[in-house]
Amino acid sequence: MTKKNKKLSLEQREELLRALKARFEKNMNRHKDLEWDKVQAKLEANPEKLWSLNEMERTGGEPDVVGHDKKKDEYIFFDCSVESPKGRRSVCYDCEALESRKKHKPENNAIDMATSMGIELLTEAQYRMLQKLENFDMKTSNWVQTPTDIRELGGALFCDCRFGHVFVYHNGAESYYAARGFRGSLKV
Repeated sequence: MTKKNKKLSLEQREELLRALKARFEKNMNRHKDLEWDKVQAKLEANPEKLWSLNEMERTGGEPDVVGHDKKKDEYIFFDCSVESPKGRRSVCYDCEALESRKKHKPENNAIDMATSMGIELLTEAQYRMLQKLENFDMKTSNWVQTPTDIRELGGALFCDCRFGHVFVYHNGAESYYAARGFRGSLKV
């Protein structure tokens, strides 16, 4: 996608900012001591990041601010939908995994989808951090960034939350399930 295609219309931008502000104000436990006006100013100064947040929203991720890197002055957004984003489920891990399937290929893969959206898959540490804010993925699971040595052997990692604990599992990277997707992160 070209740079010019990664801009929102004025109407889309205003609609997204309203949704993000409402979510921000409703979930202050996710970002104590942060002010919406400062977040909005950063967003308005970074239209491509706003486009990426819109992609997160469009695919059911319900992005919200979960932190602020003071050294870099960046706000950190994660997908905060209760379950795995609906528009990003039934995908295998990456392109190599997708190409390895001979039958019943999924439509897409998590890594390429995230890249096209301008976001990154959560790491295991980020996933655990998200779960400290509230309980997510009680019925679904999500691919997370997988170490190279595991991926080279054909595997990939995914996480979920059951019984009040985060579980990290492995699966063949080519596998896909209706209840498995991915959550993304974006720094603005």
